[in-house]
Amino acid sequence: MKNRLFMTVLIALVIGPVQAQDLLIPMDDSQSDHLKAYGVTFWSLNRSIDVDWLLNYRGGSFLISRTPEVENELRVRGVRYEVLNGSQTAAVISEVESDASNTSVVRLEKPPKIAVYAPDQTLPWDDAVLLALTYAEVPYDMIYDDQVLAGDLEDYDWLHLHHEDFTGQYGKFFNYRSAPWYIEQQRQAEISARKHGYRKVSDFKREVVQVIREYVGGGGFLFAMCSGTDTFDIALAAQGTDIVPMEYDGDPIDPDALASLDFSETFAFTDFRPSFNSREYEHSNIDSGPPPPQLRNPAVDYFTLFEFSAKYDQVPTMLTQNHVPTVKGFIGQTTNFVKTLIKPGVVILAEAPGRGEVRYLHGTFGEGTFTFYGGHDPEDYQHFVGDPATDLNLHKHSPGYRLILNNILFPAAKKKKQKT
Repeated sequence: MKNRLFMTVLIALVIGPVQAQDLLIPMDDSQSDHLKAYGVTFWSLNRSIDVDWLLNYRGGSFLISRTPEVENELRVRGVRYEVLNGSQTAAVISEVESDASNTSVVRLEKPPKIAVYAPDQTLPWDDAVLLALTYAEVPYDMIYDDQVLAGDLEDYDWLHLHHEDFTGQYGKFFNYRSAPWYIEQQRQAEISARKHGYRKVSDFKREVVQVIREYVGGGGFLFAMCSGTDTFDIALAAQGTDIVPMEYDGDPIDPDALASLDFSETFAFTDFRPSFNSREYEHSNIDSGPPPPQLRNPAVDYFTLFEFSAKYDQVPTMLTQNHVPTVKGFIGQTTNFVKTLIKPGVVILAEAPGRGEVRYLHGTFGEGTFTFYGGHDPEDYQHFVGDPATDLNLHKHSPGYRLILNNILFPAAKKKKQKT
């Protein structure tokens, strides 16, 4: 009897792992829908199903325990997957954890609760993050100034700043000042400012950025694109001075505005100069502007993702996971960040080779992090006011959109201590 029990246990130990099955979601060129794959991963985490992110393995693949529910969700969403038995899974893990390869396994545990900072008003442009979240079917809430000032950020782990002008200059769309959408945008902003006791929108927005700054310092994850990146830091630096031209707020710029800027308050940028020209479609010299005319073509305008140590620099590695090393360029109100104006200690994730222009960066502030990504829409090279929204059904493999979705997953990771 004892011998039979021993043999049964031995057979179970040997055969059990072989019979166990996992689902590998490859993120290399074999994947049928890269963007939906993130949505299934997020869906699994929301159901307390742990996921392993295989950094630098086949484009940053995902490994999930096989269940009928997960497998059905993959089929419904059109995401390609492979079934692995226990020995195959063990071989993959062994390969990824090998000291000889720049790969690593990161366990994803708790999905972040996502907020998108955006107005209720319909504006004549679209936000790439909203498009990505909607297409990938990742849940999120919309919040704006009232909710931020009411303390609602405490309910969220990850915050995206919609295409926003935190300097109170209404996006510097001065040429559109007679358009109904511009008039309504200004009207709503002024109503909100007065409701909170401010005469000027610029002063009101400075309070908003201070609350967001405290949110990040307390452990929040911040992500911004286009003008939401540089105008955030400009507003932080200008806490004690007026940098807004008279055309926008009715009074002149502080004559000592440049000398009064406090760069110790900013996240990513330093020693920059705001633009005081109300008709210039630029907020400061942080943005290097669009590339020269000869490069304004997606076929030749591109940026390169940096490679990091998957075992020791896991956060930047997660943020740069992709199936290609280069990403085609795209223009926004803020397109590229001038490298010499980036603070020491901020990690550069991607830049345009040979031009000294940074496209993608990441840093820490207090207990939290910030990630800034230049450009407006990764699949619309030069998005104009009034252009139709990008249909991501036509861009299921977009490397530029993958970078956005990397940002919603990395807060879920059980991270190792980073190198110092």
